[in-house]
Amino acid sequence: MSINVVLCVCTKIPLMCIWTLINIDCYTIGKVRFFHIVYVYIEACMNSIFDIIGPVMIGPSSSHTAGAARLGKMARCIFRSTPKKVDLTLYGSFAKTYKGHGTDRALIGGLLGFKEDDTNIRIAHKLAEKEGMEYNFIESPLDVGHPNVVRFDMYDEHNRHMTVIGRSLGGGQIMITEVDGNDMSITGDEFTLVVFHEDRPGAISLVSQALSESDINIATMRVFRKGKHKDAVMVITTDTVVNPITVQFMREFPGIQDVMTFEAL
Repeated sequence: MSINVVLCVCTKIPLMCIWTLINIDCYTIGKVRFFHIVYVYIEACMNSIFDIIGPVMIGPSSSHTAGAARLGKMARCIFRSTPKKVDLTLYGSFAKTYKGHGTDRALIGGLLGFKEDDTNIRIAHKLAEKEGMEYNFIESPLDVGHPNVVRFDMYDEHNRHMTVIGRSLGGGQIMITEVDGNDMSITGDEFTLVVFHEDRPGAISLVSQALSESDINIATMRVFRKGKHKDAVMVITTDTVVNPITVQFMREFPGIQDVMTFEAL
């Protein structure tokens, strides 16, 4: 077995990169050395095992179907209900291949609450019509800096509007990058608390103290703000789910505009 065969299968490295290794044989360099080279090469090129095999899913592509389904489901969680109407603006590769790869069905399925391995994704269009959810796909020619980006403009029966923007990173991994014009970073991989607040002294301390008093440990915290003393967002991941009582308690703090909590997708 030659190194190039293993690397082509495991890493999807471009053929030109593999070509230089085509004549290197494991018997020439020794079996131990051979497997060490393969291991180091894969480790250097891969972020995680999902980059190699991807998640269990419905559809042909981890980025265009599994990731799309998770994006739709996260948008639904942020909106806190199934939207009555949604405009989905697709950018980059999403815009070019969404019908062939089933991205359209995956996004709609996620908005209906289906996981990426749910067979209902195949008939998501019909189920959306049955639920009374109107949807419209818009293909954008704009370059937004990433190939797999979608913008959800969601409306409920009272015409409440919310905008969520996210991207599919590959291997079924996603990131929500914006909610109603507020920059943020939500992956859906962990328990997540999102706090919309005024940028003012003591806001972070109040939230941290409330979590501590509820015996909830903070794993990570990032703060995004539009400017000094303007609107800001805390995105906090925790080791356990934040209970509804703590969430409601935070909502009553001065300067807190809204609080959302999500379990891992």
